[in-house]
Amino acid sequence: MPPKPAAPSRVQAPKPKAQGPKPTEGWHGWDEYARFYDWENAQTMGRRDVRFWQEMARQHGGPVLELGCGTGRVSLPVARTGVDVVGVDRSDPMLDRARRRLKRLRKRLSLHLVRADIRALPFAARSPFRLVMAPYGILQSLVDDDDVDATLRSVAAVVRRGTVFGIDLVSDVPHWDEYRRRVRLRGPGRGGSKIVLVESVRQEPGRRLTIFDQEFIETRGSARRVRRFSLAFRTLAPSETVARLEKAGFRTEAVLGDYDGGPWDIRADVWLVLARKR
Repeated sequence: MPPKPAAPSRVQAPKPKAQGPKPTEGWHGWDEYARFYDWENAQTMGRRDVRFWQEMARQHGGPVLELGCGTGRVSLPVARTGVDVVGVDRSDPMLDRARRRLKRLRKRLSLHLVRADIRALPFAARSPFRLVMAPYGILQSLVDDDDVDATLRSVAAVVRRGTVFGIDLVSDVPHWDEYRRRVRLRGPGRGGSKIVLVESVRQEPGRRLTIFDQEFIETRGSARRVRRFSLAFRTLAPSETVARLEKAGFRTEAVLGDYDGGPWDIRADVWLVLARKR
């Protein structure tokens, strides 16, 4: 799905008081986020990773499996390259938005949307996926080691030897500054509405979590509606990800530092790990 998190403005400092409920599972908050997901990402992440995944699909062919497809931000443009795409997400509200976007398209695309948990993918062993995509931070919404390992094992169990697995990690999350109730974004919404995002960021170093307490304020005329929820993201370093992939049955082929294939270093804005099923 995110992607959350949005690119940081490099601002943080621990505050013990939490605004929202403490996330116990990485998927908590995403149903509520669905309404605002595309609005926020258009102003932050935008489409800067889409071309990378399209090129990966052209290079390796289909079918392509996307983990955490959300509203179709990546899976729809990848399907436009002509490959078959299967998008998996556990959030019905996210998938509903992806289905509506797909239905509005005049060009028929081969995109199949499946509600499922990425920790237990509902596909047969040795399914013919040529590429598995884990775009911007989706594996970091898994909040403990067991969840990450279960997902990697689940992917390994359903793909064939030679399948490529691409993982996009949000860089340097634990060094983002904490802050409380900062206006992060504002802009027009649908139907003449106006939206303001008020955000707090807090860290839980012991669990390696960065938690975003979100407050979306939507106004239309004199009507005002506020929605609050929290999203949690976990630190995953490339070296750790490589080790977990190797344990799950993959061979790492590249660690990249940008969407143009540049080399990785600790200061890179993008951390991409590419592996192949052994």
